[in-house]
Amino acid sequence: MTTDRAVGLTRRDEGPQRATLLELFFDLVFVAALALTSRTLAQRLDWVGIAQTALVLMAIWWIWSATVLATELSHAQRPPVFLTTLWVMLGTILLAGSLPGAFAEHALLFAGAYVAIQVGRGVFLVAALYGRAPPANRLIFWFVVSAVPWLAGGLVAGPARALLWAAALAVDYGAAWFRYPTPRLGRLPTRQYAVAADHLAERYQQFFTLALGDLVLVTTLTYADNGVTTTRTVALVVAFAATVLLWQIYVHRAGALLQAAIESSRDPGGFVRSAPNTHLLMVAGVVPTATGFEVVIAHPTASTTPWLAGVLLGGPALFLAGRARFEYEVFSRVSPSRPVALLVLVVAGPALVRTPALVSGLVAALVLAGVAVADGIRAHGHPPEAPAPST
Repeated sequence: MTTDRAVGLTRRDEGPQRATLLELFFDLVFVAALALTSRTLAQRLDWVGIAQTALVLMAIWWIWSATVLATELSHAQRPPVFLTTLWVMLGTILLAGSLPGAFAEHALLFAGAYVAIQVGRGVFLVAALYGRAPPANRLIFWFVVSAVPWLAGGLVAGPARALLWAAALAVDYGAAWFRYPTPRLGRLPTRQYAVAADHLAERYQQFFTLALGDLVLVTTLTYADNGVTTTRTVALVVAFAATVLLWQIYVHRAGALLQAAIESSRDPGGFVRSAPNTHLLMVAGVVPTATGFEVVIAHPTASTTPWLAGVLLGGPALFLAGRARFEYEVFSRVSPSRPVALLVLVVAGPALVRTPALVSGLVAALVLAGVAVADGIRAHGHPPEAPAPST
């Protein structure tokens, strides 16, 4: 009986799966987490703030990515998976609430929430599936290993905390890269990744779209909190234009063909394993972009500092770097507009220092507009390009 119940919870190769309302509900929690990450970075625009934001963002992303992988092979509508999802959502809310003090008084709460999410999720699934949870049992092992530096980092102070958390993330990401090699179980078989590749493609597309909600939420709240003026209104319009352009560049051709690219790949499992890192780069581009436009809307006429120029132009640069890798994965080539735009962003940075912040925001949006226009010109009059993944 237990075996029958476990089989009933475990997904097989059952064809395309559509995103459920529970999955969309789950993703909403991460919009709040990303928005708090952006707002926290705005409070400390320096090397320390950027390094801390990178660590926090990688932790948040890995909660989402590992949860998607662990639950993807199970039927989301079944009660154990539903409860697991709620557990991760609650933990993420606690983690997000601790973000402003994650490297200070709330460090142990942040680390404890992360460990409880990652280990607890696996325990829920393994118990519910009576040990028949191929990803979850391997993930438990590696998240228990990384729990040591995570919790140790929550108990110490200063640079040691960041170093311990960086080591913990190296364990988390490294284990995934090597397919979670686990004593007595071995590595996670590549076929496990391929079973739900079509659904994973849709989930990554949806998450990036929801990540743009960070930009919408942060800029709208900043506009409402600082009083309505003409320059702030212009800044809000520029920020909205940048949001639309990020979405347009993402979905153009490669973004819309992610599922087809996975299906035509010689190694769908390998394609799916690379998707988290590619999308992490693009999401990592959205967070500093939101931070930059928060400052621009709050102080549109203030001089652009080197750090503000860094996040305003570095955010789109990170996104375009990730998008170039994404394009290569789907088509085995990169459009010239990507490296050209990256070069323009690098060159424009020093030139924009001490100009009004609104001007810097406008330049960032114009560079993105140039990429979108180049994409449109390249596609005009040509039939839709078929995916040609390199793997």
